[in-house]
Amino acid sequence: MAAWFEGFEERDHWVDSLHLRVRSGGASDAPPLLLLHGFPQTHAMWHRIAQRLAPHFCLVLPDLRGYGDSDKPRGEPAHANYSKRAMAADLAALMRSLGHERYFVCGHDRGARVAHRLALDHAQAVAKLALLDIAPTLDMYAAADKRFASAYYHWFHLIQPSPLPETMIGGNPRFYLHWKLGGWGSRGIGFIEPEALAEYERCFCRAETIHAVCEDYRASAGIDLEHDRASREAGQKIECDTLLLWGERGVVQALFDPLALWRAQCSASVSGRAMAAGHFLAEELPDETAAALRGFFA
Repeated sequence: MAAWFEGFEERDHWVDSLHLRVRSGGASDAPPLLLLHGFPQTHAMWHRIAQRLAPHFCLVLPDLRGYGDSDKPRGEPAHANYSKRAMAADLAALMRSLGHERYFVCGHDRGARVAHRLALDHAQAVAKLALLDIAPTLDMYAAADKRFASAYYHWFHLIQPSPLPETMIGGNPRFYLHWKLGGWGSRGIGFIEPEALAEYERCFCRAETIHAVCEDYRASAGIDLEHDRASREAGQKIECDTLLLWGERGVVQALFDPLALWRAQCSASVSGRAMAAGHFLAEELPDETAAALRGFFA
């Protein structure tokens, strides 16, 4: 890990009543870029492209609330403390504490859903937005059918009441982690270096992490949908230029039209394309992903 992030600093940052583990580095006088990981990973997922982006941006790579080495509070009855609104507020406060009032944001998977809410709730802070391999949460649930439920069964498993999914995953968390990393068109886990896999195992295979990720998904099936519906009813849209990248072998490509769905939620330019990968773009296609981000955020 140290070699991948040479020149970066890793430390805890307190945000309100919890701490986030954050790695930061790159060009201090360059535009800030916030990189948000997804499930079931940590900020280490950016290891292959961090050095490629470092000369061009001041990079901030946090572990989201509930993931990695960030705090993992117990879920509240309505799962509000794992809502994307709460997680976005964490990041807005983090960036302010680092002196960044306006910045670029790129999120993958769950991190992209947090990035979506960040762009809505803190529009003045987000200069440009990149979303990797997702369609809008509300649209994905609304279109759920047998194909979607079969491919994204974890969306329905993880939202079951505690402690059912926690207990089931906890029986063999390493197996579950490997199974998820090798799915969604990614054709096994051979694209993940042993060091990165060991980091994911270290962080995921803990009871508190398993509970936290379940709470993340429970929030997405409840309070997040309430927030998304309210935003749409109010006519609220993403106001900044947005880039979409998704894997041509993944579920988003197979079941959705991400450009059309996101253009309906944006008032600015939306561009994007499918890439020759599964779900984990930054690790499967690091050169291409870094080049696309560099070109867009430039």
